[in-house]
Amino acid sequence: MNNYKLTIQYDGGRYKGWQRLGDSENTVQGKIEHALSVLTGGPVEIIGSSRTDAGVHALAQVANFKISDSLPETKIMNFLNHYLPPDISVKEVQLVDDRFHARYNAKDKTYIYKIWNEAYSHPFMRKYSMHVAKKLDIESMRQAAQHFIGEHDFTAYSNAKSKKKDSVRTIYSLDIEETADGFIQLRVSGNGFLYNMVRKIVGTLIDVGLGDIRPEDIPAIINSKERSQTGGMADASGLYLEKIHF
Repeated sequence: MNNYKLTIQYDGGRYKGWQRLGDSENTVQGKIEHALSVLTGGPVEIIGSSRTDAGVHALAQVANFKISDSLPETKIMNFLNHYLPPDISVKEVQLVDDRFHARYNAKDKTYIYKIWNEAYSHPFMRKYSMHVAKKLDIESMRQAAQHFIGEHDFTAYSNAKSKKKDSVRTIYSLDIEETADGFIQLRVSGNGFLYNMVRKIVGTLIDVGLGDIRPEDIPAIINSKERSQTGGMADASGLYLEKIHF
């Protein structure tokens, strides 16, 4: 079998997330698998590194698939980019070792989140960021962010639909910056994330920035393991899977 690694970008706005669903082909995985089945003449299953939620975007999602035929990497890439809808692009195709597994071999993942923090909306980025009209206290948000770093049981930041039995994850960094184009950007890296975890963390930090939660309250919220303590959840539109390390 030949094992191919894909690096993929997509606008998740009109999809029900990455993972193929039994009752819908309106997923990123489903679209790519269908294109590959047309190319190869048979069913192809791809494995993604991250199961991004509905509406979430990706700058560098990684996936792999195995087929018996040996096809040139350029042929696969050119076919996919011709066949796929314009909101999904394949940046790179690589023939890799048979043991490579996009999900199990991922060591850490980085997400970014964009907030537009002005009284008026951003007409061109309204589908790719979250609008918060009231000015945020960024320094308080940075203080709060430090409490998320390290190994914690993130049950409070999981979703009731999550099937993960182990809620312990390690966050390596969580940085907040004001970008040159006027956005507040949060970048979080960790060894893995629970369903909706990043959006819930960002939602808590927004509540801190609005003065509804104090930075020093974060450890107690995490330790409570109560989902009701975390406050709001940030919109899917502002979240991007930025990179994955193997």
